[in-house]
Amino acid sequence: MQLNAILPALMPGQEEPSATLPILPYLPELVFGLIAFAIIYWVVQSKVVPNLEKAYAERTEAIQGGIHKAEEAQAQAQAALEQYQAQLTEARAEASRIREDAKAQGAQIIAEMREQAASEAARLTDIAHKQIEAERQQAIVSLRSDVGRMSTDLASRIVGESLHEETRQKGIVERFLAELESGDVVREKVGSKGEDA
Repeated sequence: MQLNAILPALMPGQEEPSATLPILPYLPELVFGLIAFAIIYWVVQSKVVPNLEKAYAERTEAIQGGIHKAEEAQAQAQAALEQYQAQLTEARAEASRIREDAKAQGAQIIAEMREQAASEAARLTDIAHKQIEAERQQAIVSLRSDVGRMSTDLASRIVGESLHEETRQKGIVERFLAELESGDVVREKVGSKGEDA
């Protein structure tokens, strides 16, 4: 209502619009409104809408680019996951192969150690047999000399004369021991001849 009061003061000579036709708008207001609308429409159409369109396009492009980047990142992550899975499978196969190799090497080492132990045991057994044989031979030689000396001493006491001549003693003892080993010695009873006489 204030506008209606101000307009008659600005335009003298025209009557009030509501007095003539109440449905029709006041013509200067209509023209002023159309001009203002056209100016605002032109400003919005030439300045605001292109900026909004540009912002909308940039935003759409950013969203599309983000989606594209996300898809690429997802594809890269999937490829990395597949590569990781392949490497993991390969590492598991390699670990299994290394375990099998270690088992085979362990079995081979055990077999070699057993073989070395067996050869060492055989060598030690052979050395022990040789040592026993040497000691046996030494004992036989020692026993022969001891048996020969004791038999010579005993025979000397029985006969009453010395039989300690080295050459003689050795010959008698060697002959007696040889007969003893061959089994040609015949037992004779001592004192049986004296009883018959």
